[in-house]
This record gives sequence, structure tokens and C-alpha cells, in this order.
Amino acid sequence: MRIVIVGQQAFGKAVLEAFIARGDQVAGVFAAPERPGARPDPLVATAQERGLTVHRHGKYSSDEAKQALTELNADLGVMAYVLLFAPPEFCTIPKHGMIQFHPSLLPLHRGPSSIPWAIIRGRSETGLSIFRPTPGLDEGPVVLQKRVPIGPDDTAGSLYFDKIFPLGVEALVQAADLVVSGRATETTQDESRATYEGWVREAESHIQWASHVDFVYDLIRGCNPAPGAWTTAGERKLYLFDARKIIAPTFGAVRGRKIGEVVSVGEAGMRILAQGGYVEVSRVRLDDGPKIAATEAGIAEGTVLGG
Repeated sequence: MRIVIVGQQAFGKAVLEAFIARGDQVAGVFAAPERPGARPDPLVATAQERGLTVHRHGKYSSDEAKQALTELNADLGVMAYVLLFAPPEFCTIPKHGMIQFHPSLLPLHRGPSSIPWAIIRGRSETGLSIFRPTPGLDEGPVVLQKRVPIGPDDTAGSLYFDKIFPLGVEALVQAADLVVSGRATETTQDESRATYEGWVREAESHIQWASHVDFVYDLIRGCNPAPGAWTTAGERKLYLFDARKIIAPTFGAVRGRKIGEVVSVGEAGMRILAQGGYVEVSRVRLDDGPKIAATEAGIAEGTVLGG
């Protein structure tokens, strides 16, 4: 099979290596343009080490990008973590078109932050989809899907790197075989079930301590490792990362305390009261500083966060 990889970062690199390892011919690689000051893209670095041609176009709709892809004469394009829009006139150039990876069970969680939102919304299951790219964002027909459980203490990081990442590499290889051999079944997405969520940014990651502890905890783990769910400690922003949830069994357990109050600081971390229980946080960040142990943040017992 002669393929083109379109992607970036560690996932793109892993997909490239998976196809090479089983003997497929990689005709070339398309990656996002290099940003000033950014770390080298692992996909680009690996492709260059292997002597592969790397194309870095600002727009896949450009005549230069389309001509470059045409000249590679590929059987299939494999889109592995693509943030640039790829129009139909680009995606249909390979003999069998292109397939794309998305880390959710489409049509659920279309959009750029599908893994965090699945956790933030309290789901116990998500997965990944390999689909055909179309002009609509994550709306194309699905070639195959794989389901993944979300553990009660999974973070966005553990869910992606430990579960979805390796399964996604395997799924792209499997889907490529199905498409090129003519055995693929493409299923139209059910629009009545579709959801779309945008990026999880500052407004979305702001902790509301009056919310139930379940919601607060899901927000913290859904924003870990980035961007970090945040609150305020005086005039400073406090980002919360590694945490655990503790349910309050009786009214007496929280009597005399305020919602958002730091009720203890000890070896296990900083314990904060929310509605119905506590979150105990072991790692935090103050403003734009480094991530540190919660016990090193200098926040005393009795401090009310978010006030």
C-alpha cells in the first residue's frame, strides 16, 4: 500500500511508524507549518530522519498543496491528528481518498476537545472513530469505531495516552486495509445524536465551587494535564491538577465550613469543600508558574477559594 500521512505531533509519528513497520510505502508526509519558537514536530523529525519528503503548507486548499499531493500518486491518505482544514478537492486526490482519526464515538463530541468534554460531562465510555473527511467538521461517514471505558479517576491525559492513542494507531491501520481492499462499510452519522463542543479554555475550565463535587471533580480531571481547571486564591489564579474525590456522608461532616474552603492541608494534599463532598488536590499551579505540590503553594487552611 502506498500512503501519505497527513498529521502532526506524537500521534502522527506513531501512525507513520506503524505503517512503515508492516512494510507499507510512505510516499510523503504533510504536516502543519512550523510555528516560531515551537518544539520540533515529532512527526516531521521522524519523517526527515527516514528520508521522507515533508510538505508544510499553510492551507491544504492551495494549488501548491494539491499539486504536491497529486505528484505522490498515493493509494490512500491517512489523517492522523489534523487541525488544518482539508477540503474535498485535497482529500479526493489519492486513489482511495482519505481517512481521518477522531477521538470520540461520532457523532458525539465533534470538535477539537472531544476527550476533555467526555470526562467533563461525566461519561463512563467514549472511544474513537475513523471516518471520511467532508467539508463539515467531523461529520463524514464512519468506517469503523472502537469503544473505550472512562475510569472514575481517568484524566484527559490518561484516557488519551493510555487508551485512545494506541487503539487509534491500530484502528487507522485496520481502516486503511478495509478501504484499499474494498471491504469497508461507511455509515452515515446520525445527526439526531450529534453534539459539538469547542475548545476547553479559560471560561470553560473555571471551577464553580457551588456545583456538586461530582461536577467539580470531573472538570478537574477533564482539564488535566491542560489547560487546568482553575479557581482563585486571593488575587492569584490557582490551577488544580491531580486530585481525588471524597463524598461527604453526613451534614455534620461539613458543618461550619464554607463552599470552596480549604479545610485541610497535609501530606495527601489540599482538601477543598464543594457541594456534597471534597476534592483533595496534590498538584497545582499558581498563575503562570510551574506545577508544584499543593503543599508548596502557601495556601493555608481556612482560605476560601474563588471568593
